Amino acid sequence: MTSRYLLNFFLNVFLISLLSFSLCAQSITEQKTENWHDFQKVSFRLNGTPAYYVKPTKAMAGNPWIWRAHFPDWHISMDSILLEKGFHIAYINTNDRYGDPQAMLKWDEFYEYLTQSLSFAPRVALEGVSRGGLYVYGWAKRNPEKVSCIYTEAPVCDFKSWPGGKGKAKRSEKEWKQLLQIYGFTEEQALNYADNPIDNLEGLAAYKVPILHIIGLKDKLVPPDENTFPLVEKYQKLGGPAYIYSMSRGAQALKGHHFPIEHPEWWANFIIQHSTPVVQTLPKANYIQLRSGLSNFYQAINQKQTITVAFLGGSITHNTGWRNKISKYLQERFPKNNFTFITAGIPSLGSLPHAFRFEQDVLQKGNPDLLFIEAAVNDHTNETDSLTQIRALEGIVRHAKESNPEMDIVLMAFADPDKIADYQNKKIPLEIKNHELVASHYQLPSINLAKEVADRLAANEFSWEYDFKDLHPSPFGQEIYYQSIKYLINESYQRFGIGNAAQSLTLPKPLEVKNFEGGKYVNISEAKIKNGWQLVENWQPTDGIGTRSGFVNCPVLEATAPDASLSLNFTGNAVGIGLLAGPDTGEVLYSIDNSPYQSMDLYTQWSHFLHLPWYKLFASNLSDKKHTLHLKISNNKNPKSKGNACRIVYFLVNSTEK
Repeated sequence: MTSRYLLNFFLNVFLISLLSFSLCAQSITEQKTENWHDFQKVSFRLNGTPAYYVKPTKAMAGNPWIWRAHFPDWHISMDSILLEKGFHIAYINTNDRYGDPQAMLKWDEFYEYLTQSLSFAPRVALEGVSRGGLYVYGWAKRNPEKVSCIYTEAPVCDFKSWPGGKGKAKRSEKEWKQLLQIYGFTEEQALNYADNPIDNLEGLAAYKVPILHIIGLKDKLVPPDENTFPLVEKYQKLGGPAYIYSMSRGAQALKGHHFPIEHPEWWANFIIQHSTPVVQTLPKANYIQLRSGLSNFYQAINQKQTITVAFLGGSITHNTGWRNKISKYLQERFPKNNFTFITAGIPSLGSLPHAFRFEQDVLQKGNPDLLFIEAAVNDHTNETDSLTQIRALEGIVRHAKESNPEMDIVLMAFADPDKIADYQNKKIPLEIKNHELVASHYQLPSINLAKEVADRLAANEFSWEYDFKDLHPSPFGQEIYYQSIKYLINESYQRFGIGNAAQSLTLPKPLEVKNFEGGKYVNISEAKIKNGWQLVENWQPTDGIGTRSGFVNCPVLEATAPDASLSLNFTGNAVGIGLLAGPDTGEVLYSIDNSPYQSMDLYTQWSHFLHLPWYKLFASNLSDKKHTLHLKISNNKNPKSKGNACRIVYFLVNSTEK
């Protein structure tokens, strides 16, 4: 490690403490205490936004609280009961923003202040009246793990209904124009918006957050048919607990939108039942290593208009879920920037394939300012040996830094049953050790999601069988991943993102001299065919067996009979192939520089039902010079295989040429 590298590291540690102090000292202004219905109300400005909380006479254990959105002095009977019982009441004035992303960021700040500085309970009850429904559902869907329950009165659940007036309700022209301006929407964009409270409820339902809607059946301003009823129906079909109570007694004013609240003690009991006793969850900080943070990324945010973020991984990156949520969050968090997202997740692939496809699948699509890497699950499943894992992960990091020294990189290790079992047996999984080894050596942020899931399971916060469900996480699991990655982004911003210069560090000496930083694809057209091979320009399976996107309808070098042979001249210290390992995949014989032939079985445990993208190295300790690979089809094959085929999509070479 270079002296410059160490100096920058220790300077950052010093700046962290100064920055954290200044942020805390400057966040609260104009604080005052006043009376609120015989309770003590503490008002202040949080980063310039008016807010307050009301204290109970005697707080319940754990400081449970309810958070009001909009109209904080409307129908306070239930709130008064909760104050008497020991709840705090809280409110931040984001009025007339209709639950837009910038209001949600203000809510994030308010939540962090109340829970971190004042020790309010980690899970809050949300209360939304009328348009307040846009706020409570907007924030709850972004933060389901932080919500104990949701109580609403005549809630707006789709702004196309109100104020848009696109159904039974009459349009509220002033509010509709205001909403379009706040969101930056055209009329068409607003009507196509797909994240109203009635949309994307999967994560909230997976957390089993109870919701209660108090409505008036005669409400013509916010008709239940367009708001409460479709939301509750969707929520229940997703497995979420939902309740509706119709208020039909007393005066029904403002076209049925205003009505008296019967039995406020019932609704207070609903809040109490789902909010107490307060349970303290394990802190996310336990699973995050910030190290040098993301200071370069935040410099890019400040200095560039267009920001590129890349996601490199396997199926957990390829599938929708945490990745989409992080992309959305970054766009909301930094609305002045234009984001380009490179999605380079391919199911079944781990660190070895990532190292050789990084140039094509990431760098040729853009030069990232921020790169997320995950490989731990497939490295274990694919039985990638420890040395190869280190060489591959380190190779990706060095390749990335060579292309852009100011690229920030996050290493992530996701959960699978074997890693959970390892942690239960007080053992650190091999893949985790290697991820942390590389991250520590290059001072990269890392997230140990495998340990987080294992610890939370051990603490009975949720179950694997009914909540997380699989190594391909359920919506519940996707929320855990998203929240932890979001936490890393925010913590890094607080500690490194304000006033810090970008770091252009000289790379330390490699952990492994023969790491795969020169990993690349070599086109199959470079091979010299001797006999039995053919180039299939647009390969498709003829056996009805499945394929992976990107590895079908593409050129393939194919041989199906023994003794088919070819050669490849290359320069580098490692060579291999990226192939399709399907039901008829056989064995190959290979020789480097006319050495004795060795055999390699290409059939996998998944080959019987999938033409699987599979990456094999023939050699990784060669001298740095020109070599020749000789390859031919063996007469032998795996007993489970239906043939002797080999289908090469790419040659893999770790090139030492700059």
